[in-house]
Amino acid sequence: MKIPVFEGSSVAIVTPFRDGKVDYRRLGELIDMQIAGGTAAITICGTTGESSTQSLEEHTATVDFCVKHVNSRVKVIAGTGSNDTQAALFLSQEAERSGADAVLMVTPYYNKTTQRGLIKHFSFVADRINIPMIFYNVPSRTGMSFTTETYLELSKHPNINGVKEASGDFKLIAATLASCGDDFFVWSGNDEDVVPMMSIGAKGVVTVLGNIVPEAVAEMTRLCLEGDFKSAAVLQLKYLDLIRKLFIEVNPIPIKAAMNLMGMDVGEPRMPLCDMAPENLEKLKKSMAAVGLLEV
Repeated sequence: MKIPVFEGSSVAIVTPFRDGKVDYRRLGELIDMQIAGGTAAITICGTTGESSTQSLEEHTATVDFCVKHVNSRVKVIAGTGSNDTQAALFLSQEAERSGADAVLMVTPYYNKTTQRGLIKHFSFVADRINIPMIFYNVPSRTGMSFTTETYLELSKHPNINGVKEASGDFKLIAATLASCGDDFFVWSGNDEDVVPMMSIGAKGVVTVLGNIVPEAVAEMTRLCLEGDFKSAAVLQLKYLDLIRKLFIEVNPIPIKAAMNLMGMDVGEPRMPLCDMAPENLEKLKKSMAAVGLLEV
């Protein structure tokens, strides 16, 4: 029986930029805020961290900084996915060398692959590292998804721990949990699905919302892990409109805007992402104000 990399809330942390470079001082402050807020793991250089616009050198340096700054206070999960298997292997091995606790690998995007190709791709990397691997299933970005049968086959690998599921496909999620048992764990990849997914066995969430309300997301997952889904649902519904506004434009555009509105000074997203349209920014502000995060 395997042990989940983490239980509870893992923040998909933004990468703050200043003058075109990673603002490591600010990143350290954000990490400290997350740990103080009860976050169980830091997911660094994921989609929210804008890994797709980082060079390999900058990516590995950011992971290395995160591991050193966290200093074993919580788990560190390094995003290492690529549509190039060799690039994913390089990033995964570098993350292991830095001391990351696990890697997070998205399905190959653009070129995509077959289910057989998914098994070969993930197994190839998992065979060559000695830390756990978590998949990231997000068909809205990659144009492809796992099947339950593929999850079941990959769950047999000792280094494969589970999946961050952002497909919204509850039939797939339920069938996977039923088929794989304790050989394969599931975490929500959508903030609006945390309570329903945890009610059927998910171990927590990799969260965007947690960048601004780490305590609330940590509490929501704690309640779920304790079986108090009614209380957890109160939090889920309280933040539901804000969660949706955080995806009114492509992530991480809105979460970075929200953090800047709260004085966190994380800089703008890198192109081709850009700042929010004024009308969407106003909607975000109103939603933040409704839960006490901003005065308007």
